[in-house]
Amino acid sequence: MSRPNIIQWFKKCKGTKITKKKSVGLRGCPQKKGVCLKVFVCSPKKPNSARRKVVKVRLSNKIRLTAYIPGQIHRLQEHSQVLIRGGRIPDLPGVKYRLIRNKLDLGGLSGRKTARSKYGTKKPDKVC
Repeated sequence: MSRPNIIQWFKKCKGTKITKKKSVGLRGCPQKKGVCLKVFVCSPKKPNSARRKVVKVRLSNKIRLTAYIPGQIHRLQEHSQVLIRGGRIPDLPGVKYRLIRNKLDLGGLSGRKTARSKYGTKKPDKVC
């Protein structure tokens, strides 16, 4: 059996590419609990115009990061406990995490018909 030449050897050594994690602050967990440090609003990137609700959170592993509050109304204050998940907001630079509605201190939205699972809304009662 002959030895491979140098080009064949380098081709074999390449192997699979190592992919970079997108939500580094969660440390491989699907969700993490945290405490709100500051609740504020900020404006999105150029073509869009709005007031996006954002919160600074200190996680249980002492990491501080910014997360987006989905939905219209919230009652978060400075020391509220929240559950955080991955998922970036395209028009807010530096915001790579979202809060989970209807868990811990962040309540769900009421009166929502579509995409209820994203906003923690219960199924409405059937009226005959």
